[in-house]
Amino acid sequence: MKGNIYLAPITLGESNIQSVIPQEVISKIITLRHFIVEDIRTVRRYLRRLDVSFPIDSCQFFELNKHTSPTELASFLIPAENGSDMAIISEAGVPGIADPGADVVALAHKKKITVVPMVGPSSILMAMMASGLNGQNFAFNGYLPIKPAERIKALKHFEKRSQTENQSQLFIETPYRNRALLADILANCLPATRLTIAADISLLSEFIRTDTLQNWKNHLPEIDKRPSIFILHG
Repeated sequence: MKGNIYLAPITLGESNIQSVIPQEVISKIITLRHFIVEDIRTVRRYLRRLDVSFPIDSCQFFELNKHTSPTELASFLIPAENGSDMAIISEAGVPGIADPGADVVALAHKKKITVVPMVGPSSILMAMMASGLNGQNFAFNGYLPIKPAERIKALKHFEKRSQTENQSQLFIETPYRNRALLADILANCLPATRLTIAADISLLSEFIRTDTLQNWKNHLPEIDKRPSIFILHG
């Protein structure tokens, strides 16, 4: 029999494990010895936080990130094909959402390996839940373009789409560019457009607020270098 692939959550930062990861999930993760991960060092630290006596040196890690060749993916699933359960663990949150783990999951389905999603924190869904914007119709757009002209064009496109389709538009940015992104939103979108800023989700420093761009101009939060989700709705 083939093993299962567990989509295992990880904290969104140095939050309290017990507050965001269910005990049943922890109990399962610490039984596993084969891991497909975005960053090995991050996951090694995480496993130690789950169980200080976790036998890390007895584990096998496959690193999956932007440098991984598509030809390597099939070899990652060999333990599962040989009957061992495995886990996919992202850098933060849940795997497969805004994460390269989706490529392995797709291959697992092709190989008839059972995929088991586990409960855990998702910054995208948690931001949407807390936004007060349309949660019946929303789109996650990933990272916006780096070049200012292209980024502004994308912002206007998403604002227009939110108006015409009543669709909340979610996107993220590299934390050190948050300030520049926020400046572009305020300068190029309509004053009545609503914006949710959700920073440091699930951490003690969590900040989540929705307001019009007109009102945001009067009380901008300090989000430089803080992982954030932005949601736009005209």
